[in-house]
Amino acid sequence: MQRFSLCAITFVLTCALYADDWPQFLGPRRDGTSLDQGLLDAFPKDGPKRVWERQVGEGYSGPVIAGEKLILFHRVENEEVVECLNAVTGKGLWKFTYPTEYQDALSKGDGPRATPAIVGDKLITLGAEGTLTCLTLDDGKKLWSRSLTKDYKTTLGYFGIGTSPVVEQNLVLVNVGGKTDSGIVAFDLANGKEVWKATNDPGSYSSPTVCTVDGKRLAVFFTRTGAVVLDAKSGAVLFQKRWRARIDASVNAATPLVIGNLAFFSTSYDTGALLLKLRKDGADEVWTDENVMSNHYNTCVYHDGHLYGFDGRQEAGPNLRCVELKTKKVNWEQERFGNGSMVLADGKLIVLTEKGDLHLVKATPEGFRELAKVRLFDAGPCRTQIALAHGRLYARDQKKLVCVELKK
Repeated sequence: MQRFSLCAITFVLTCALYADDWPQFLGPRRDGTSLDQGLLDAFPKDGPKRVWERQVGEGYSGPVIAGEKLILFHRVENEEVVECLNAVTGKGLWKFTYPTEYQDALSKGDGPRATPAIVGDKLITLGAEGTLTCLTLDDGKKLWSRSLTKDYKTTLGYFGIGTSPVVEQNLVLVNVGGKTDSGIVAFDLANGKEVWKATNDPGSYSSPTVCTVDGKRLAVFFTRTGAVVLDAKSGAVLFQKRWRARIDASVNAATPLVIGNLAFFSTSYDTGALLLKLRKDGADEVWTDENVMSNHYNTCVYHDGHLYGFDGRQEAGPNLRCVELKTKKVNWEQERFGNGSMVLADGKLIVLTEKGDLHLVKATPEGFRELAKVRLFDAGPCRTQIALAHGRLYARDQKKLVCVELKK
């Protein structure tokens, strides 16, 4: 009996160590990485096993997973719909809806852009019109909701509201982009009330992240104006730097990537990358460079001293590039690879391109080494961030959500 218990404990601890939920945008650490191991190094002839798939509505909001619950946020007809599915079977568990009248001015789709956040027994969503909602994860009961466009006079920008909220302690942090010193706002997770607000920065399509530096919790934002570092608890602004294109017809969309006490920012439109060294009371500029990495909207991942990301405008077909962070040296690039959503796991880059191709690429600075490739979607465009949880990949286009088995 004792022998069995020790084996069982070892098994549980091993699973906990080498597998992750995917509870928010860019995963548990908000950096596009997963602890999942034992993943495929190549695909079978017909591609990896499709565990399940289902039809979806409009939107670019990514799936999030906690345990066996998956949250799908999309638009069906004139409603924004939050659905909870069984992550293993795809079976529906509950649904919450509310009306929407959003129409994209540039015809890029009318569905939600922001990825939900799961924290404990609660779920946060942010719709394309700025409806911020908190639901119970267990049964989808609404705890509170508020309209950012009405409360803060937030404008919808080029493509509606598309920043994914981050939850820090008991605060929901959002780049609201509102008027009168409400560029960034913290809401109480329990009731939705405003706790603090800061800056006059307009909203962007980048999503904030949080980190600890010298024992202090910092919130790092990439607003439409540029880089902002704040005290996560009080909202005190510790550092600001303008980092945006000179032209108005542009966006900041990639999420700041925190690597230890470094924060990497990147945008396109002849602007490029900015690297900051964070302090508990601010930040120092390490380097800027227009030619190292220009992310249009996808966020880089980091592995063993190197950045992997998409360099260049989406319309031109960006290059997939590997850059040494310290020296800015471009180790390799795969030209005209195209934009894509990426996750780093088990020493591999898992990439879904806008065209619907799923790639496995070895994460090495020695050169572009593609391990496998298969067409996963035919409809496109695939602009939603993929999610990896417990060896299963979750991906969607504008017609369906699929669950793919990536464990060996």
